[in-house]
Amino acid sequence: MTVRLVLYVAGDTPRSRSARATVAWLADGGVGERVEATVVDVAEDPERAETDRVLLTPTLLRQGPGSARRIVGDLGDRARVAEALGLSAPGPTSTEPSQ
Repeated sequence: MTVRLVLYVAGDTPRSRSARATVAWLADGGVGERVEATVVDVAEDPERAETDRVLLTPTLLRQGPGSARRIVGDLGDRARVAEALGLSAPGPTSTEPSQ
């Protein structure tokens, strides 16, 4: 099955860019499941944000399959995001360079 995610951002802020990078990583095979992701800019589509009751950005919604989940705030820690979404995160997941 394919996991459906919707990321809500507000413009091109550093947090929005970080959130987009994490969602792109998830969609590009960063986890052991197929992920389909949609990005919505609340400035361009405020009605959709209102429908999904999004008040803060960035907000990442897992819409299925399984129970819905919502993550709000800093999405830079890929392993924690994957875990919060109930996804497995194989291999290196940090956005920080190796030391």
